Order: sequence, then structure tokens, then C-alpha cells
Amino acid sequence: MLVLLPGTGILFWLAIATDKPIFLKALAGLWGVVFGLIGLAWLIHLFTPKSELEKDNYYGQYVIDRTKFPGKQADWQYNHFRFEITNDDRITFYQMEGDSILNTYFGAISTVKPYNSHRLVVRMKQPTHHILASNPTVYRQKGHFYLVFKSSHFGNVFFTKNDWKPLQE
Repeated sequence: MLVLLPGTGILFWLAIATDKPIFLKALAGLWGVVFGLIGLAWLIHLFTPKSELEKDNYYGQYVIDRTKFPGKQADWQYNHFRFEITNDDRITFYQMEGDSILNTYFGAISTVKPYNSHRLVVRMKQPTHHILASNPTVYRQKGHFYLVFKSSHFGNVFFTKNDWKPLQE
């Protein structure tokens, strides 16, 4: 807007002041490009919808997503927390120290479908870890999704689906 509006004003003023049609053509070209880009963005959005998740999409192994807020805290969380959701609707959360499992928490999952996509519901056996104290928020993107759990100690904790070798207890 900082370029578009002053540019429009200048081109319009030059067209009136000089009586040359080249400035009106440039003005039409400028706005043609703007509307063309808006139309292209709309078409791309139209033909690449967000993923609609089914219950089966949640099955798999999850690790901390270090791309959301990279740094020491994300690296530490990545090395200490992971979980797995199996096709028998079980969730197993691992609290790690290196390759050793410090604590294992068990629970069950289900889904609800308030809209087009299934939402994950986690029911943990008590006591549970503070990361799993509430249901995650599911953020869908084109081709993938990630889960955000609200932790009383860490704030938002981001998990992404990623394969890792099953841990030995």
C-alpha cells in the first residue's frame, strides 16, 4: 500500500498534467498486476485445500516440532518428550533422558467431528504429565498437520508426526 497508493496518485497526476496516455496505460498495468496476483492467490487457495483429517491420520509417532520456535528450549523438549498413538486407540507418552525412558504415561484417544475434520481427544490415566493435561489444538496445513498442547510449565508445546524407532523400556 505504501507504494501502490502514492504510485497511483503520481501516475494519475502525470497523466492529467502532461496529457500523455502512457501514464494511464502504466496505471492500468499497475492495477492489472495487483488484481492478477490477487486472482492467482485465490486460485491457488481454491485448488489446494487444507487437509481434512480422519481418525486414522492421527496414528503414528510424534516428536517436538523444533521448526516453530527453534532454540535451546525446543531442542531440550525434543530430547525429553515424545509420544505414540497406535491403531488400537492408545496413546503412550514418554518422558526421556537421553535414550532412557524416565516415565511412561498411558491413555486412550478418540476423535470428534464438529466440522469437516476430526479433532483429537486425549484421555490420560491419572496421574499424567502436565503436557497432556488437556486436549491438543490441531493445526491443519496443506498436506500435513501438527498438534499444540497447552502445558502449565512450558506454554504451548508443538508436536509433529515423525517416525522414530520404538523405545525399549
